[in-house]
Amino acid sequence: MTYPVLSCTAIDAREPRALADFYCALLGLHPRPDDEPPPPPAPDDDTDWIVLLDADGQRILAVQEKKELRSSTWPSEEIPMQLHMDFRVPDAQQLEVQRERAEQLGARLLLDRSEDTEEPLYVMADPEDHPFCLLVG
Repeated sequence: MTYPVLSCTAIDAREPRALADFYCALLGLHPRPDDEPPPPPAPDDDTDWIVLLDADGQRILAVQEKKELRSSTWPSEEIPMQLHMDFRVPDAQQLEVQRERAEQLGARLLLDRSEDTEEPLYVMADPEDHPFCLLVG
């Protein structure tokens, strides 16, 4: 049986560039070349999706913009933690297989972007309603 592989974990942030810089420094990561800001970094940089890679060029973490993000109050559950995982599959056929499998395991479809020619994906919710993506990559 073929299983999806974790592509990266995506974290929402009001200021994605600042959070990406933090994780680069903390974990020794670097932005994907297309996601690096032009030198010098513009204060009004409007990048809303920054993928962070390890020294081998593997996706580890992504930061995406969410302007209206409410900060987590964890460990209080008043406002829970905010992140989701991306799982990659090798091709469109496996994308369909794994979507059906996820649904059989209790997930539900939130968004269908399977026809996207650049990055086909499904956004799913796990049985506890935490979102995750299945994508071809």
